[in-house]
Amino acid sequence: MADAAAVRAGGDAGPDGLLVVDKPAGWTSHDVVGRVRRLAGTRKVGHAGTLDPMATGVLVLGVGRGTRLLTFLVGCDKSYDATIRLGQATVTDDSEGEVTASAPVAELTPEIVSAAVARLRGRTEQVPSAVSAIKVDGRRSYARVRDGEAVVLAARPITVSRFDIHDQRVAGEVAYDVDVTVDVSSGTYVRALARDLGESLGVGGHLTALRRTRVGGYGLDQAIDLASASQAYDDARSRLGVDRLARGDLPALPLLDLATAARAAFPVHELTEAEARALGYGQRVESALTGESVVAGIGPDGRLVAVLDESRPVARSHVVLAPAGT
Repeated sequence: MADAAAVRAGGDAGPDGLLVVDKPAGWTSHDVVGRVRRLAGTRKVGHAGTLDPMATGVLVLGVGRGTRLLTFLVGCDKSYDATIRLGQATVTDDSEGEVTASAPVAELTPEIVSAAVARLRGRTEQVPSAVSAIKVDGRRSYARVRDGEAVVLAARPITVSRFDIHDQRVAGEVAYDVDVTVDVSSGTYVRALARDLGESLGVGGHLTALRRTRVGGYGLDQAIDLASASQAYDDARSRLGVDRLARGDLPALPLLDLATAARAAFPVHELTEAEARALGYGQRVESALTGESVVAGIGPDGRLVAVLDESRPVARSHVVLAPAGT
């Protein structure tokens, strides 16, 4: 039986929009992209920031023209629920790595841990985890660590706007577990927060669980279950022949249309008809939100016309999504 992507390759340009997925544990972000390419029937799928295989939760994907929004979503702040284990440090700063050091946790108390957490809130600098995807002289840091190299990355500014403790408990002689929720700026590594909390207490620390609950304006309430979507797709294919498949009878993914997706993430410039037409022709318009570097320009018909840079009095287009004549 022909695959949806192969059938649509004959002329259907495929869907456009954003898809919010609840990533399962054990999947890489690339795995999710591959599955959504199959479900959407298009190769044009990308994601707005990776999640580690051990992590679950919100992964935002662009489909079709939605991929053109991804570069502006990478910088969104994010929220996570996590469990930090104090008393053990690992090479990866999470439970998938080899334990490199252990320390007794008998002297830890809720008051001591809460005080240490408070010191990690706010604006600070963080050294990313050595097993991050950051490139060092052209190679991913995690690849260098895997090859036995000692990698120390440069610190970078981050903001931890929320670091709340929900529960603390002794889980063993060298294990003290802390359940937390964090709101962090883009580029913050929650694994590194666990590491830094453990180091500040002198006992080491790593993540044992991580669930991303929000990326910018997109939350778990909008996320689809990938297994359910895949099963619905497979069930439909088993019922339909190639002829029906070519008529688009496969289940549609619940994509956020471009305008809805942009409204959830960016400030909005409600364009006049004249402004929408001008932007469609590649012309510039006056800024409505002077000082904002990423603005959704939405036309009177409700379409996302362009993503604008309104940091100056005259706005320019980062990207035009509705060129004149479309």
